[in-house]
Amino acid sequence: MKKSLVLLFLIAIIVYSSGFKVEEKKLEEPVPFPEGYRAWKHVKSGYIGPESIGFTLFGGFHHIYANELAIQGYTKGIFPEGSVLVFDVISAKESKGVIEESSRSVVDVMIKDSLKYAATDGWGFERFKGNSTTERILDANFRSACVNCHKKNKDFVFSEYRK
Repeated sequence: MKKSLVLLFLIAIIVYSSGFKVEEKKLEEPVPFPEGYRAWKHVKSGYIGPESIGFTLFGGFHHIYANELAIQGYTKGIFPEGSVLVFDVISAKESKGVIEESSRSVVDVMIKDSLKYAATDGWGFERFKGNSTTERILDANFRSACVNCHKKNKDFVFSEYRK
């Protein structure tokens, strides 16, 4: 028994010192902030009020923007590689019966790249806090929820282009 433990220990030292590594799950490349997205095509806008189940995450106004490749996806039904969609969420304020935009809550981003985001079925997801272009607030669990919800839709996209 003692010889077996010593042998096992020596094998472990040899394997460790040889540089052998157990392959780790490759982390996906982070989704970049979509600079200049407000100059892209405006797909549609909406409002999610306090009585909605989605209010906690998406409450207020939202504006959806798409780059040119994503616009092709809206017209053809399948989004090509490089498609980027932005869900810009702005909180709302009411005064004397008028509801207006207030501050930005989050900027949600989807990008289609089957190689970079193979683990999430070809789409990368990110959520940027407020007006930050660097503060990412989407953890692995939330990202998984994004994938599971979006995959119920045609090519992962909920919205339709407003004509």
